[in-house]
Amino acid sequence: MKITTNKHKIIKLINNEKNLGFVPTMGAIHKGHISLIRKSVSQCKKTVVTIFINKPQFNKKGDFLKYPRNFKKDISIIKKLKVNYLYIPKHKEIYPKGINKKIKIHPFEKKLCGKNRKGHFKSVVDVIDRFIKILNPKNIYFGNKDMQQLKIVEHFVKKKYPDTKIVSCNTVREKNGVACSSRNKLLLPDEKIIASKVYKIISKNKLLILNKKVSLPYVKKNILNLGIKKIDYIEVLDLDKIFNTFKKKSYKKIFIAYYLGKTRLIDNI
Repeated sequence: MKITTNKHKIIKLINNEKNLGFVPTMGAIHKGHISLIRKSVSQCKKTVVTIFINKPQFNKKGDFLKYPRNFKKDISIIKKLKVNYLYIPKHKEIYPKGINKKIKIHPFEKKLCGKNRKGHFKSVVDVIDRFIKILNPKNIYFGNKDMQQLKIVEHFVKKKYPDTKIVSCNTVREKNGVACSSRNKLLLPDEKIIASKVYKIISKNKLLILNKKVSLPYVKKNILNLGIKKIDYIEVLDLDKIFNTFKKKSYKKIFIAYYLGKTRLIDNI
């Protein structure tokens, strides 16, 4: 595996590879990232992984500063996965002239996480746009855990880069049911137990919720009774209607975001 922090070097290394898989990460590599990387390696001739903690997508400076960082461990994990290139750029190399304030994305950005994280998804799309221009990948791999992010990026890429495909991958979960996330590393042992119980409440009642036989306020009350102080949202959305992509199988999902201490977790089931 070849590692570089230099944009010109990664372009030279890739050498216009037409069958390139791209896995964007912010480090703190976990089982979810590993599944994305393995899928890229199995589907593409070459795979490039990036580690870039994208500062503009953090709404609070404190969240950016406390984001888990362990590059040495990340590199050690990635080396074992048959990755061809690892690109770890500096902020100035990706944003030489600052952020793109004029970038236009799907209005889905204003729902769910977008209600309390103004500009977050525009910053995510902006950085992916910049990486596509550098790497020109055939496939980009995203996990379904961040479904809102996935759908917004997918919509943008389909319109601007028709030759690049967004590949969605199943959510990978811990043994306790909690979706794998870099933020899980910030949870205390008792908080991990509560997070597991949240997942079990929603998954157990999933069909009842989707068929409107159990109300969301009832589910929310049960979750709050676990000791959670704040739920950002718990909603049922039909993604087919939002993106006008009607299929035979319903694409309704239950979306939730909540806080355990100062750590914000999201999931969709």
